[in-house]
Amino acid sequence: MSEEQYHSASHCKYLTQYHIIWCPKFRFPVLQNGADDTLKNILANICNQYGYIIKALEVMPDHIHIFVDCPQTVAPCDIVRTLKSISAIEMFKVYPQLKQFYSRCGVLWSRGYFVSTVGHISEATVKKYIEEQKNHE
Repeated sequence: MSEEQYHSASHCKYLTQYHIIWCPKFRFPVLQNGADDTLKNILANICNQYGYIIKALEVMPDHIHIFVDCPQTVAPCDIVRTLKSISAIEMFKVYPQLKQFYSRCGVLWSRGYFVSTVGHISEATVKKYIEEQKNHE
């Protein structure tokens, strides 16, 4: 991997990237007919504001995939909380019919989510590197 893909902080080099997936409440296919494009813009604005770099983003009618590069000081659960909470507020503003549709439960997104780290080297490579460190002493 090339050096320019890593980020630098005062005393570290890092690359923290996450693949995150979440769904609308009850997995209803409500993210279509323009709502998908609106959500993409909202998520892009949130990421820009918080310093997250979107590597890939796709909004399906019943779920969202986002691949983000984030500062090393932000926990994945905080990234998800930020994206879901602000985007729900903004989507309800733009689409009042969504708020009416979800009026019984009062939320747009389901409680759960999926998050996975994304790296450029395999688990086997890391294990091999760590094991080989004993030989370099």
